[in-house]
Amino acid sequence: MEMPTHIVAVGGFVENEQGQILLVKTRHGGWVFPGGQVEVGENLPDALTREIMEESGIECEVLHIAGIYSNTGSYKGYNGVDRVPTKLMLDFVCKPLGGVLATSEETMESCWIDKNKVLDYITSPAIRTRYEVFLKNRDRIEYMEYRTKPAFEIRAHRTF
Repeated sequence: MEMPTHIVAVGGFVENEQGQILLVKTRHGGWVFPGGQVEVGENLPDALTREIMEESGIECEVLHIAGIYSNTGSYKGYNGVDRVPTKLMLDFVCKPLGGVLATSEETMESCWIDKNKVLDYITSPAIRTRYEVFLKNRDRIEYMEYRTKPAFEIRAHRTF
């Protein structure tokens, strides 16, 4: 049996006291909540606070987990050759602590958006679905398996 390979990623729903959500506009994926891959030897909260700071300039505290997601689709990566492995994504609710909105090599814009307007910005079906889960289930944890290619498809969904 071949050893499985997974990408582990984290995402943050950073909500300020005015009820606004932090969004970043990426160079490849449009508007998203900030996050990214966990680096070797890095724990999940540290990875998330690093990614949020790198992508938006905002310092934050990770409060609690909001959802667990698996993208089990396999497709060619950006180079057109290598296969992208299963991705495990863990979304967390976060509180901003400070910082100044900024951009990075990965982001073109960062901003605070009213919670009820966020879906006007997000076009990716997977990111929209994860945000909708965040909005409706603040006291439960959702698990969802999906595939993003060739088209977005939810394959399993459970609430814990």
